[in-house]
Amino acid sequence: MDRTESLPAPVRPDLVALLLSAAEAPPDWARTITPQARLDADLALDECELATLGSLLLECYGPVADLAALRGRLDLEQLAELTVADLQRELLPPGATGPGPATATATAVTVGGADR
Repeated sequence: MDRTESLPAPVRPDLVALLLSAAEAPPDWARTITPQARLDADLALDECELATLGSLLLECYGPVADLAALRGRLDLEQLAELTVADLQRELLPPGATGPGPATATATAVTVGGADR
């Protein structure tokens, strides 16, 4: 992200719900989901959780929200620096709303979450 840009927008509630569901995290984990939070280093999402998140994004928003394709275009350094704000900017259609917490939880694939 260009550091001369303004601060990122707040994280959309629908994205928070999907991240919580993919990580099988308790609701209070949501406070760690900030625009600047890196998926790898800060949120500690593993490959299974990222795959689940990718599936949930596709289910909710369709092919425009293809996390696997986005990650496939990035090198290792860019993957390590991928933030919640990057996901929101690159994958979520403006004005679209996704599931609430109950819907996201109901559609999640069971994945072993740890330390959440």
